[in-house]
Amino acid sequence: MNGKRPYMDSPQYRAARRLVHECCNYDNGNCILLDNGEPCVCVQSISYSLICRWFRIAVLPLDGKLEAALLHRADRKRCTECGGYFLPKSNRGKYCPDCAGRMKRIKAT
Repeated sequence: MNGKRPYMDSPQYRAARRLVHECCNYDNGNCILLDNGEPCVCVQSISYSLICRWFRIAVLPLDGKLEAALLHRADRKRCTECGGYFLPKSNRGKYCPDCAGRMKRIKAT
């Protein structure tokens, strides 16, 4: 991360808000980890930057495109089929995982 927090634009923020509900520490808008006897609002649900380490490590990988767009900006590639960003598994990768299976079937026919 080299000290810089990635900031999200509005569509990325909405996608992250949907992912917040998948976090095991999320409880009706509050974060269990930050709870010291009184409820504390989940920071990922109100912030445009990635602050929560647990969210970054455990929840963000559930949405690969969002993770690639926020955390791996230098390493990401653009899918030639759908135009979304993804992390290639090799230097020859040109399709995101969603399009790769479909393109493999198309080329095999």
